[in-house]
Amino acid sequence: MIQLQNLTKIFKKPIRKEGVLGMLKTLFSAKYEEIVAVDHINAEIGDGEIVGYIGSNGAGKSTTIKMMCGILTPTEGKVLVDGIEPYKARRKVASKIGVVFGQKTQLWWDIPLIESFKVLKEIYRIDDADYRERMDFLCETLGIREFLNQAVRTLSLGQRMRADLAAAWLHNPQILFLDEPTIGLDVLVKQHIREAIKTMNAKYNTTVILTTHDMQDIEDLCSRIIIIEKGGIIYDGPLADIKHRFGDLRTLTVNPQASFDADLLNTFDGKVTYERDGDGLLVKFNADEVALEHVVDYCFHTLKTSDLKVAEITVEDVVRQILEEQEAG
Repeated sequence: MIQLQNLTKIFKKPIRKEGVLGMLKTLFSAKYEEIVAVDHINAEIGDGEIVGYIGSNGAGKSTTIKMMCGILTPTEGKVLVDGIEPYKARRKVASKIGVVFGQKTQLWWDIPLIESFKVLKEIYRIDDADYRERMDFLCETLGIREFLNQAVRTLSLGQRMRADLAAAWLHNPQILFLDEPTIGLDVLVKQHIREAIKTMNAKYNTTVILTTHDMQDIEDLCSRIIIIEKGGIIYDGPLADIKHRFGDLRTLTVNPQASFDADLLNTFDGKVTYERDGDGLLVKFNADEVALEHVVDYCFHTLKTSDLKVAEITVEDVVRQILEEQEAG
């Protein structure tokens, strides 16, 4: 279990003045600007959960992850990983966690991938039987066997990300931190990595904390999300609940065959709106307030539509609205 107790991180940034003279003065100045990256957050993450930890750039996501890993020391409050404060016992916590940063690698650049795994085997003191079993599982799940003997520098981005995920999972950590693991990857590789994460979580009950800007990662993997903005948690709850924060919003995309006067369309007492979209029409409404079948029936019979698509509100839509509200407030 991971526990965050009033966790706070404040960075001190020197106040710099312009020009060479200003730079020289800064060297001897004791004036600093305090930047609150993480502001008294509280949360608990249970064993085996896959949690999406999301927010805008600079919200405090990576800073929180680094404190959970023991890389950074909290200014106030505590992080507890299985009851241990990571920065006080980094070696002990390192054996319990795996980390994948989307823009960095823990693999050795100029040697074959398999040699990196052998080095990690010795670092984490994995016995031969466990190493063989995990390598077979990871090769099968992530599809890395075909490039095990290639130098890491020759791998494509998608291959390297799969290799990094395998390296982070090689010692069977209790907790896996994934910071933008699918950034820059094509659709097929992203799906492959998502399926691998779900398979590993199901087999080993690994706790996964995922930070990403790709909402499809969140929808495919997470049962719970935590949204952080300006250093504070603004939402922590089930993924299923967040979509209903603004109601069961639906959008129908229709192609009317009959001519119509937009001002005379049935708005169902103001609960349905219509927007032109090229030759088509976007019909928007809350299905908690207006029955979907009534709106669909109206589109078919009055607008004589030949094609109709129904879309629900996405997690990306909801998160965007929450962040916009937070920014405006």
